[in-house]
Amino acid sequence: MAELEGLRYTPAGLERVAFKLRHSSMQQEAGMQRQVQCDVPALALGEAAQQAGRLKNGQQVKVEGFLARRSLKIAQLVLHIDNVTLR
Repeated sequence: MAELEGLRYTPAGLERVAFKLRHSSMQQEAGMQRQVQCDVPALALGEAAQQAGRLKNGQQVKVEGFLARRSLKIAQLVLHIDNVTLR
């Protein structure tokens, strides 16, 4: 994990944590190895927010979720986290 905001609450009272994941891996592309690195904006709500809120910067995690637009007006993709597992 690269950055973690503090725990907040939605207007409906649901826990919410926004953070950035730092991804680093080797991938196969056109028959060649390629190193891939990127920061991915992520958002966790409810129980996943409680899990994410306990993480520390630099900690390795495995996450499961889905990609969606940040909002109706902002097309930037955000990874919505359903589950966080320490590695």
